[in-house]
Amino acid sequence: MTNPMPQEYYDLLEEIQAVDFVLVELTLYLDTHPQDYETIQQFNQYSQYTKQLKQQYEQLYGPLMEFGMSYSSYPWKWDNAPWPWQV
Repeated sequence: MTNPMPQEYYDLLEEIQAVDFVLVELTLYLDTHPQDYETIQQFNQYSQYTKQLKQQYEQLYGPLMEFGMSYSSYPWKWDNAPWPWQV
């Protein structure tokens, strides 16, 4: 078992998941309401927000995916963070 992560790790990961869920819901809505300008603006705001959250996460804890938003340091650290089933 890996060492437990700090509470901030779990809080940030949960925020990313919540924002990504909002983006999925907005996408589904926009599929049927493509002319809704306010929702498109909201979608763009959440898209920017999730990008910021993921950059923050990767700076603090490493990549979210093997092809994350940040470059890898040496040595390769993809497997250092807990796996999803360990969180």
